[in-house]
Amino acid sequence: MARKTNIKSKALPASHSSAQTVPERIKKFNEGRLPELLALKYKTMRTNSFSFFRGTCHLFYEDLAHAPRIKDHTHVWICGDLHLENFGSYKGDNRAVYFDLNDFDEAILGPCTWEIARTLTSIHVAAQTTGFSQKKAQMLCDSFLRTYSSVLSKGKAGAIEKDTVRGIVREFLLMLKNRNRTAFIRSRTYRKKGKTKLLIDNRKTLPLSQTQKTKLIEFMNEWRSPRPDRKFFKVLDVAFRIAGTGSLGVERYVFLVQGNGNSQHYLIDMKTGSPSCLSPYIKIEQPLWNNEAERITHIQQRVQAVAPALLTDVKFNGHAFILKELQPTQDKMSLTLCNGKWKKLEEVITALATLCAWSHLRAGGRNGSSIADEMIAFSKENTWKKQVLVYSESYFKKVESDYLTYCKAFDEGYFRMKKGS
Repeated sequence: MARKTNIKSKALPASHSSAQTVPERIKKFNEGRLPELLALKYKTMRTNSFSFFRGTCHLFYEDLAHAPRIKDHTHVWICGDLHLENFGSYKGDNRAVYFDLNDFDEAILGPCTWEIARTLTSIHVAAQTTGFSQKKAQMLCDSFLRTYSSVLSKGKAGAIEKDTVRGIVREFLLMLKNRNRTAFIRSRTYRKKGKTKLLIDNRKTLPLSQTQKTKLIEFMNEWRSPRPDRKFFKVLDVAFRIAGTGSLGVERYVFLVQGNGNSQHYLIDMKTGSPSCLSPYIKIEQPLWNNEAERITHIQQRVQAVAPALLTDVKFNGHAFILKELQPTQDKMSLTLCNGKWKKLEEVITALATLCAWSHLRAGGRNGSSIADEMIAFSKENTWKKQVLVYSESYFKKVESDYLTYCKAFDEGYFRMKKGS
């Protein structure tokens, strides 16, 4: 029997308040983040409605929790923030390249329709961003549900690999195939007085003080000490890392480590484990995770076909972090590949629906989650499908309205960082 988690968060709202405006809800949720990067997050969210949708996962679940209940008796390990750019390629622990879901910051045990509702809403938002009508978006949502239900009904999870996949996903992986480690490292570093250092460009990296560097190097030395391959992880440099949209502003670092020699350096990513924005609204009992990073890494290991290289949770300076390798073959699907290209967007939807169904099956039965037989039966029910289609289309209109409200507040300076904040 699953037990209720002991993790609590001061940063998450206790409940949705209709008295709060959208800008107020956004600002409250992001309290405590690093000001310089939070300013970048707010600027990125201003780009278009899809970027806004990516950066406001918390708004979606605040609203969904107070909407009419969708008929769903499932308990499934969900990534929590599944949308059309939250999947892509990576190299697994077995060194093979995989294509799978790849963002688990919000992962939790919850109803599978919560995940599907967010994904279908993202299809509506993305269709507008990529130049397709809402009629086309409805067709894509129907296609997603057909594929998801068909794959789910088989009751068996699989994996997408570069040697078997076709269409845009194959193009995506072949594009990444041409990347090599040496060129990747050179693009992120420079040489000075015979030493390799991380390139500080204020776009992907920010500088650290010498005190911060010393603490991080001491942490890595302690972490690698008991490992048989400890020489591999000798730190050559470390910097603050900038990446993502929703997580911008949280503490995140990139280590340049020795690897197997001068031409075989590696990059290690280390990011703070933040609370899932679904946790205030999920009534299902959760495992007793020791910390948020453990929740994220353990769920990711459960639902991906193969976990990314080095994925683990660690403690630094009293906080929990997710540690993993940063790879040249790691990249997220970009909607720019689909602009005006209907067939390509259809292929993306099919791939995402397949991966979503596999992920919901893969960890079935763990800590009280629904087993394959329950999911097979669920795939044949129609009520939830109609409900989630209606909800996603209506919520898309709210996203567009909220985005316009956000743009007005942003342009009027509501989200401007105060000096010294």
